[in-house]
Amino acid sequence: MGNPLLREVAEPFTKEEISSDKVKILLEDMWDSLESAGGIGLAAPQIGVSKQLAIIEVADASERYPEAESSKPFVIFNPIITVLDDDLQGFWEGCLSVPGMRGYVERPRKVQVDYLDEEAMPQNVVLEDFLATVFQHELDHLIGKLFIDRMNDISTLAFEDEMILLNEGEDEIEK
Repeated sequence: MGNPLLREVAEPFTKEEISSDKVKILLEDMWDSLESAGGIGLAAPQIGVSKQLAIIEVADASERYPEAESSKPFVIFNPIITVLDDDLQGFWEGCLSVPGMRGYVERPRKVQVDYLDEEAMPQNVVLEDFLATVFQHELDHLIGKLFIDRMNDISTLAFEDEMILLNEGEDEIEK
């Protein structure tokens, strides 16, 4: 947070760029970075590349989101999001660009994402629940938005360590 690149609207890729060796290396770097950070999604602007690319994979044993249902890996170029259900759902979101913090964000419950895959082939996916939120969060990076921009109540922004301590305290009170 604070890097001006994170506030820019990213440029789309051409089909030729998607097929290039340079982009294959970029994707390898992104997957390595995502795994190293223990995240579930990463957008190119987060690693200094102002282009419309995001990767997402919710692993079975995600440390950051242990209750989340796993997903297949997604490579998303030039996405277009369509809201399919205006009902909002809320989650405590974190971000590798806002390390150590979480905030409560409400987003549409169901969306469709049209995009190009790593072979530059058109794809679309309909997403609900937590995965819909993950996609909206990551794709926000491509339009210069961070999750803190989507918060209705900034007082819910908290350090992860504090949230863990509070949750541990609640568990002890319940026992």
